[in-house]
Amino acid sequence: MPASASSADAWDDFAKDVAATCTTLAEGRIEKPQVVVDPFGTESYGVAILTGKAFGADAVVSSICVYDKKAKTAEIGGELTADQVMITVPKP
Repeated sequence: MPASASSADAWDDFAKDVAATCTTLAEGRIEKPQVVVDPFGTESYGVAILTGKAFGADAVVSSICVYDKKAKTAEIGGELTADQVMITVPKP
């Protein structure tokens, strides 16, 4: 039987689950985190970046969260400061 792609609804549900699970892990670390979820992740993992004010401090930090697609569990990395996580677009 040929493999078929997952539906848009399934990917949307996946992204919501990753965001919710990772946000829970960020409690006590990042206040009201903004979450960006890779829409598909890797073959085995969902990936998200959470950014916001460090809990109890004034610094803005980001953390990377990795979500195991099979186990439906996640782990969150340490705090990365704003100067460590920069996106720049090179000039042509």
